[in-house]
Amino acid sequence: MPRLIQTPETTYRVHFQDCDMLGHLNNARYLDYFLNAREDHTSEHYALNMGHLAQEQKAAWVITKHHISYLKPARQGAKVRILSQLIHFDNSNLVLEMQMRSEDGLRLLALLWSEMAYVTMPAGTRTDHANAMMNLLEDLDVEDVSYDPDGFDERVKEVRQQLKKQRKGAGSEE
Repeated sequence: MPRLIQTPETTYRVHFQDCDMLGHLNNARYLDYFLNAREDHTSEHYALNMGHLAQEQKAAWVITKHHISYLKPARQGAKVRILSQLIHFDNSNLVLEMQMRSEDGLRLLALLWSEMAYVTMPAGTRTDHANAMMNLLEDLDVEDVSYDPDGFDERVKEVRQQLKKQRKGAGSEE
Protein backbone atom coordinates (compact mmCIF):
# COMPACT_ATOMS: atom_id res chain seq x y z
CA MET A 1 0.00 0.00 0.00
CA PRO A 2 1.45 3.41 -0.94
CA ARG A 3 2.35 5.71 1.94
CA LEU A 4 -0.19 8.43 2.68
CA ILE A 5 0.85 12.05 2.27
CA GLN A 6 1.24 13.28 5.84
CA THR A 7 1.46 16.97 4.97
CA PRO A 8 -0.75 17.77 2.00
CA GLU A 9 -0.85 21.30 0.64
CA THR A 10 -3.16 23.43 -1.44
CA THR A 11 -2.82 26.81 -3.11
CA TYR A 12 -5.56 29.40 -2.63
CA ARG A 13 -6.05 32.95 -3.86
CA VAL A 14 -6.93 35.54 -1.22
CA HIS A 15 -10.27 37.02 -2.26
CA PHE A 16 -11.26 40.68 -1.94
CA GLN A 17 -14.39 39.86 0.07
CA ASP A 18 -12.24 38.17 2.73
CA CYS A 19 -10.00 41.19 3.33
CA ASP A 20 -10.05 44.17 5.67
CA MET A 21 -9.73 47.80 4.63
CA LEU A 22 -5.93 47.46 4.41
CA GLY A 23 -6.25 44.68 1.83
CA HIS A 24 -5.10 42.03 4.31
CA LEU A 25 -6.93 38.76 4.90
CA ASN A 26 -9.29 39.36 7.83
CA ASN A 27 -8.08 37.59 10.98
CA ALA A 28 -11.28 35.57 11.36
CA ARG A 29 -11.12 34.42 7.72
CA TYR A 30 -7.76 32.70 8.31
CA LEU A 31 -9.68 30.02 10.22
CA ASP A 32 -12.03 29.52 7.26
CA TYR A 33 -9.12 29.18 4.84
CA PHE A 34 -7.32 26.73 7.13
CA LEU A 35 -10.36 24.57 7.87
CA ASN A 36 -11.50 24.53 4.23
CA ALA A 37 -8.00 23.48 3.17
CA ARG A 38 -7.98 20.65 5.73
CA GLU A 39 -11.37 19.45 4.51
CA ASP A 40 -10.01 19.46 0.94
CA HIS A 41 -6.91 17.56 2.10
CA THR A 42 -8.85 14.84 3.93
CA SER A 43 -11.20 14.40 1.00
CA GLU A 44 -8.53 14.38 -1.73
CA HIS A 45 -5.71 12.51 0.01
CA TYR A 46 -7.47 10.20 2.47
CA ALA A 47 -10.86 9.70 0.79
CA LEU A 48 -12.61 10.89 3.96
CA ASN A 49 -15.84 12.82 3.81
CA MET A 50 -16.22 14.22 7.30
CA GLY A 51 -20.01 14.53 7.04
CA HIS A 52 -20.45 10.92 5.91
CA LEU A 53 -17.98 9.71 8.52
CA ALA A 54 -19.93 11.51 11.27
CA GLN A 55 -23.21 9.96 10.10
CA GLU A 56 -21.73 6.46 9.87
CA GLN A 57 -19.93 6.56 13.22
CA LYS A 58 -22.46 8.75 15.07
CA ALA A 59 -19.46 10.77 16.22
CA ALA A 60 -17.39 13.72 15.03
CA TRP A 61 -14.47 15.94 15.97
CA VAL A 62 -15.27 19.26 17.56
CA ILE A 63 -12.74 22.03 17.97
CA THR A 64 -11.89 22.67 21.61
CA LYS A 65 -9.10 25.20 21.15
CA HIS A 66 -7.21 27.19 18.52
CA HIS A 67 -3.72 28.64 18.85
CA ILE A 68 -2.94 31.01 15.98
CA SER A 69 -0.05 33.26 15.18
CA TYR A 70 -0.38 35.92 12.49
CA LEU A 71 3.13 36.69 11.22
CA LYS A 72 2.86 38.43 7.85
CA PRO A 73 -0.26 39.67 6.08
CA ALA A 74 -1.87 37.56 3.37
CA ARG A 75 -2.76 40.25 0.86
CA GLN A 76 -5.77 40.52 -1.41
CA GLY A 77 -5.16 38.79 -4.74
CA ALA A 78 -2.06 36.93 -3.53
CA LYS A 79 -1.77 33.18 -3.79
CA VAL A 80 -1.00 31.39 -0.56
CA ARG A 81 0.03 27.81 0.13
CA ILE A 82 -1.75 26.03 2.99
CA LEU A 83 -0.26 22.90 4.54
CA SER A 84 -1.98 20.74 7.13
CA GLN A 85 -0.71 17.89 9.26
CA LEU A 86 -1.61 15.81 12.27
CA ILE A 87 0.96 16.44 15.01
CA HIS A 88 -0.63 14.65 17.98
CA PHE A 89 -3.44 12.23 18.78
CA ASP A 90 -4.65 9.91 21.49
CA ASN A 91 -7.78 7.78 22.03
CA SER A 92 -10.22 10.69 21.79
CA ASN A 93 -8.26 13.84 20.82
CA LEU A 94 -6.13 15.16 18.02
CA VAL A 95 -4.10 18.25 17.20
CA LEU A 96 -3.75 19.56 13.67
CA GLU A 97 -1.10 22.03 12.60
CA MET A 98 -1.86 24.21 9.63
CA GLN A 99 0.53 26.64 8.03
CA MET A 100 -0.20 29.44 5.60
CA ARG A 101 2.85 30.28 3.54
CA SER A 102 3.71 32.52 0.63
CA GLU A 103 3.05 31.00 -2.80
CA ASP A 104 6.67 29.81 -3.10
CA GLY A 105 6.35 28.14 0.31
CA LEU A 106 9.36 29.98 1.76
CA ARG A 107 7.67 32.51 4.08
CA LEU A 108 5.38 31.65 6.96
CA LEU A 109 2.36 33.97 7.05
CA ALA A 110 0.39 32.25 9.83
CA LEU A 111 0.46 29.07 11.87
CA LEU A 112 -2.51 27.41 13.55
CA TRP A 113 -2.90 24.55 15.99
CA SER A 114 -6.45 23.21 16.25
CA GLU A 115 -7.15 20.92 19.16
CA MET A 116 -10.13 18.63 18.66
CA ALA A 117 -12.08 16.14 20.73
CA TYR A 118 -13.95 13.16 19.28
CA VAL A 119 -17.53 13.22 20.58
CA THR A 120 -20.72 11.21 20.14
CA MET A 121 -23.68 12.73 18.33
CA PRO A 122 -26.02 14.15 19.39
CA ALA A 123 -24.99 13.90 23.08
CA GLY A 124 -21.59 15.54 22.59
CA THR A 125 -19.78 13.30 25.07
CA ARG A 126 -16.18 12.24 24.45
CA THR A 127 -15.70 8.85 22.89
CA ASP A 128 -12.74 6.80 21.71
CA HIS A 129 -11.68 6.59 18.09
CA ALA A 130 -12.46 3.25 16.42
CA ASN A 131 -9.50 0.91 15.84
CA ALA A 132 -9.48 1.60 12.09
CA MET A 133 -9.36 5.35 12.77
CA MET A 134 -6.52 4.88 15.29
CA ASN A 135 -4.59 3.01 12.59
CA LEU A 136 -5.16 5.83 10.09
CA LEU A 137 -4.16 8.46 12.66
CA GLU A 138 -0.99 6.48 13.37
CA ASP A 139 -0.13 6.55 9.65
CA LEU A 140 -0.83 10.28 9.38
CA ASP A 141 0.94 11.43 12.56
CA VAL A 142 3.99 13.53 11.69
CA GLU A 143 6.58 12.18 14.08
CA ASP A 144 9.29 14.76 13.45
CA VAL A 145 7.09 17.47 15.01
CA SER A 146 7.36 17.08 18.75
CA TYR A 147 4.08 18.27 20.23
CA ASP A 148 4.04 20.04 23.58
CA PRO A 149 0.71 21.64 24.57
CA ASP A 150 2.64 24.65 25.88
CA GLY A 151 5.11 24.76 22.98
CA PHE A 152 3.16 26.72 20.37
CA ASP A 153 5.42 29.79 20.34
CA GLU A 154 8.49 27.58 20.18
CA ARG A 155 7.00 25.72 17.20
CA VAL A 156 6.34 29.00 15.36
CA LYS A 157 9.96 29.99 15.93
CA GLU A 158 11.18 26.57 14.73
CA VAL A 159 9.20 26.71 11.46
CA ARG A 160 10.36 30.27 10.78
CA GLN A 161 13.99 29.22 11.28
CA GLN A 162 13.56 26.21 8.97
CA LEU A 163 12.12 28.42 6.23
CA LYS A 164 14.86 31.02 6.70
CA LYS A 165 17.47 28.28 6.12
CA GLN A 166 15.59 27.16 2.99
CA ARG A 167 15.53 30.73 1.65
CA LYS A 168 19.26 31.11 2.26
CA GLY A 169 19.89 27.77 0.58
CA ALA A 170 17.84 28.89 -2.41
CA GLY A 171 19.71 32.21 -2.56
CA SER A 172 16.54 34.14 -1.76
CA GLU A 173 16.95 37.48 -0.03
CA GLU A 174 15.47 38.29 3.34
